[in-house]
Amino acid sequence: MRDVIRAAAAAALLCGVSALPAVAKAPVKTAASANRAAEDARLTAFLDAEFEAELKMRPQLATRLGSKVGEDRLDDISDAAALRLLEWRRGSVAKMKAGFSRAKLSPEAQANYDIWAYELERAELAYRNRVYSPPFYSFLYSAHSQLPNFLVNTHNVQDASDMRAYNARLRAIPAVLDEAIAQSKRSDAAGVRAPKFEIERVIEGSKAIIAGTPFGDRADSPLWADAKAKIEKLQAAGKVTPAEAEALRAEARSALLAMRPAYERVIAWAESELPTAPSGRVGAISLPGGAAYYAAALKLNTTTDLTPEQVHRIGLREVARIEGEQDALARKAGFKDRHAFYAERARVAPPVPWTEETRTAYLRQANAAIAHTRELLPNYFGLLPAYKVEVVREPSFSEVAGGAAHAAPPSPDGTRPGRVYVHLLGTSEDPAAVYDLMCHEGIPGHVMQGDIQVRQTGAPKFRRGYGYVAFGEGWGLYAEALCKEMGAFPDVAADFMRLEAELFRAARLVVDTGIHAKGWTEEQAVQYMIETGRSPPEQARSEVRRYITLPGQATGYKIGMLKIMELRARAEKQLGPKFDLKGFHDLLIGSGSQPLSVLERRVNDWIAARR
Repeated sequence: MRDVIRAAAAAALLCGVSALPAVAKAPVKTAASANRAAEDARLTAFLDAEFEAELKMRPQLATRLGSKVGEDRLDDISDAAALRLLEWRRGSVAKMKAGFSRAKLSPEAQANYDIWAYELERAELAYRNRVYSPPFYSFLYSAHSQLPNFLVNTHNVQDASDMRAYNARLRAIPAVLDEAIAQSKRSDAAGVRAPKFEIERVIEGSKAIIAGTPFGDRADSPLWADAKAKIEKLQAAGKVTPAEAEALRAEARSALLAMRPAYERVIAWAESELPTAPSGRVGAISLPGGAAYYAAALKLNTTTDLTPEQVHRIGLREVARIEGEQDALARKAGFKDRHAFYAERARVAPPVPWTEETRTAYLRQANAAIAHTRELLPNYFGLLPAYKVEVVREPSFSEVAGGAAHAAPPSPDGTRPGRVYVHLLGTSEDPAAVYDLMCHEGIPGHVMQGDIQVRQTGAPKFRRGYGYVAFGEGWGLYAEALCKEMGAFPDVAADFMRLEAELFRAARLVVDTGIHAKGWTEEQAVQYMIETGRSPPEQARSEVRRYITLPGQATGYKIGMLKIMELRARAEKQLGPKFDLKGFHDLLIGSGSQPLSVLERRVNDWIAARR
């Protein structure tokens, strides 16, 4: 419709509306629209074919998107494979630019064109800096835990062939782990070494994966328990006979036993690293070429050109603003200031050690919070989530005290529901915080955005799978503020916890840049998160270690939210009574994740079309 309106406006300007008979306008509009639609369709077909080629090189992404392309393989993480993927992307973008004129495309197709080209810029940047991201470095995505996590939570088993592919992936794990060790050694030689705390985590997590049956006499190991559960589900559904089920179990058991020596090699490598692993000052600034690397990490995560100093100043400014809002809310509730409110919360809801009873109660409350917010959506969105959402406990091999909750979207067909994973070790947080957390991770946050993204129709298929931290986490943080607007918070305490969560994200801007650009130590960062970010000590420690091993990632939240809020304010101001909140929200999440620069252009086009 937008293209029809623009074509009509152009014709009116060129010809004069009064001089052009009504019957003559339709062919001009129809021809222009038809030509553009044909070019859009041609671009979509080209991008779909290119994306299919990409999925053959990235079988784990294919699985996440519900495709069975390469479902018996794991991603090749070698440098040679990374170069092949980069060279393919260079060729793909060159073909697109040679074969299509951006000016002849609709605004939505131009966004697809721009994102495909932008991915090459990101790929070039990531490839040049790959030495800074060895596979055991990341506190969230280390290879030792990421591989089993993928099999447990993403590899969907609906028939015997899916289970055989699962077992094939078990057999492929040793080769990936050996390559991960080799890459880590190359990074070591370049002066990039995983911090001591991460090496300790690799050792502990790897031991947990190969503990228990079939490796020993204890309870089932995580992967064996998962394999058995998936096979039992097939048998219960009549998808396999008892004999076939037994054969699949034997195959899984054999693959797991063959996997064990690879994990033992990981443990041996990590134990050899432990005595000299760095601690204290462990940010990017401590690494050779670290300043340039951190600038690249910020660009990759924020999709902006903000400098570390600019991000640091934004963080300090946002901390001050949010603390002022907390004081105002506390006074409205009858307290002197935020400190008095916090003191009251500490009295009525003190942190307590997690027990099986409190874990069960928390999961029940979290799932209920999501269900309630879901009921409020129709007044704020035209596009609604279609699939089930469930809040579950983090798997044992990756659970840590104070660990950050995270979400995974549903599969495109809904057979794998959207999930929110929560860490329930150590001590509990204020129960009033659960509502805001579920808004961010669940609905209308990550799971809802992912639900809509994977169900897109008409757009190129790559838009279902690509993600950008600043957009995704910015949307999640915006969703928290939106929940207040929707009336999803039951009381002042829940709204206060929303502000605390936003304060926490603002403090991240200060801490991430402090660690990686200003030379802060781990202890300095932890203290700032405790004193200013209002984090419990366990959470502050876990979060800071995440920032250390994922430079720039934590900055995407607030930078993305601020951009979304800026764009909404612009639309409201320029459109006045023509502003449509449902339409604005659908525009933001209706076509998948995108760089902030692309999002801004799309919003500007949307405003112009409605004016």
